[in-house]
Amino acid sequence: MDILTEALASMRTGSPASCRTVGRAPWGLRLPPVAGAGFHVVLHGTCWLVPPGGVAPIPLGPGDVVFVRDGASVVLADQPSTPALDPATSETVHGGSPVGSLVVGGDGPPTSLLCGNYHLDRGRPHPLVQRLPEIIHLPARHGRHPELSSTVTLLGAELDNPRIGSDGIMQALIDSLLLYILRAWLDDQPADAARGWAAALRDTAVAPALDAIHRDPAAPWTVESLAGSSGLSRAAFARRFSTLVGEPPMAYLTRWRMTTAAQLLRESDVPLTKVAARTGYGSEFAFAKAFKREFGLAPGGYRQQTRVA
Repeated sequence: MDILTEALASMRTGSPASCRTVGRAPWGLRLPPVAGAGFHVVLHGTCWLVPPGGVAPIPLGPGDVVFVRDGASVVLADQPSTPALDPATSETVHGGSPVGSLVVGGDGPPTSLLCGNYHLDRGRPHPLVQRLPEIIHLPARHGRHPELSSTVTLLGAELDNPRIGSDGIMQALIDSLLLYILRAWLDDQPADAARGWAAALRDTAVAPALDAIHRDPAAPWTVESLAGSSGLSRAAFARRFSTLVGEPPMAYLTRWRMTTAAQLLRESDVPLTKVAARTGYGSEFAFAKAFKREFGLAPGGYRQQTRVA
């Protein structure tokens, strides 16, 4: 199973929003916080990203990509010292395109960026996303992350020369960008990392267990059965799983069952009895009790509330 794709799909609550921003020096833009995760792609030129909390500014060049895990407010500017304006003071033009257009600054050298956000449910983030760094900077380097670089190049080409089909292509590329960003970050983690999801997905004992949980969350898994052919004792496997994933196997199993159930309730009309069966509960009553313990709402109430929202 593709755990990265499933983890993100379980959190997605809508299509990404994006805007092409052209800044001409001197320029500075203070982007407001968003409900999800932010992204910034430098298409042409250079600029600086100033993170919150006094973190050192990050220089950005053509092809660089930045991912802001919790959608925190950041500043983009030609220089870190340039005063930053709120984008509400500038005009954003959509012109019928799903990608807006924003021009700020003076009459100096231009920098072109694609900025936006992915709508992710921050209420119950998947631990793979939750344990990412607050800000991921992926510099453009020759031969490094070719798929991500190709996606950035294609995004720039569609924005520079929109043609028939560009709207659909842009949306698909922006959707793909999120997966390429996180795959690139995971690939960059040291092969000998002692813990974390990059290590978990490579581990010969933990990765098959995660795959089994995602492949069949309804199965009557136990620590012993998940340990399976790992060659580890029950206790050793449980310790290794907890160290790498950040929680014990049975806690992760329950989390994924509830995440799967919530997604089914939000996105389908599957009857509660079938939702219960697909997530490993022998009765609708047992499922409803477990679901309410996790979400504070009965499954039917959750379905109604999320459909209204």
